[in-house]
Amino acid sequence: MSAAFNKVLMHPLAKPVLFVLALLPFAWLFYGALTNNLGANPAEYLIRACGDWTLRFLCLTLAITPLRVLTGVSALARFRRMLGLFVYFYVVLHLLSYSWFDMSFDLGDIVKDIIKRPFILVGFAGFLLLTPLALTSFNLAVKAMGAKRWQMLHKLVYVIAGLGLLHFFWMRSGKNDFAEVAIYAVILAVLLGWRVVEVLKKKRRLPLSFGR
Repeated sequence: MSAAFNKVLMHPLAKPVLFVLALLPFAWLFYGALTNNLGANPAEYLIRACGDWTLRFLCLTLAITPLRVLTGVSALARFRRMLGLFVYFYVVLHLLSYSWFDMSFDLGDIVKDIIKRPFILVGFAGFLLLTPLALTSFNLAVKAMGAKRWQMLHKLVYVIAGLGLLHFFWMRSGKNDFAEVAIYAVILAVLLGWRVVEVLKKKRRLPLSFGR
């Protein structure tokens, strides 16, 4: 079964299809904005929808490795980089929507708002940490940095996931609406917990070393 999935995912059209699918939320939001079909408060809808899609793509990106290991579908690794870049794409849209619709691109007001409101500060910190990951997501960066340093840098994604969830939690806490927060918390806990278990398994398999 895994061989069949690998064959499908290795098809030259697999990446273009994923690219188009990942752009569909943006296309829908863009169409909704053009047709004034985003509800009573379209600005708030755009800001929150872009933030939601950032979290969704982050979960999808983090799910690639566990799915690859558990299913044996190694071709899934081909799509991790693209999904990671779409995380950055949607977080940039999230930040731009906030800067435009809430703050009218007033840099001074944006800085004051980031400092004043902890949930925005946490979200902005996540964006700042995500930026070097997006900039170094290409093969040339891996070669320039070396695989070990590159891997260490990209482990920041776990910190980013925590900041993203905290940002979402604080944002929803004002309305005491935690249902979606709980769903993302469970998903991320499972994805990150699986990694912790795998690290512990590897440590147990290491031979004992004396004299250190």
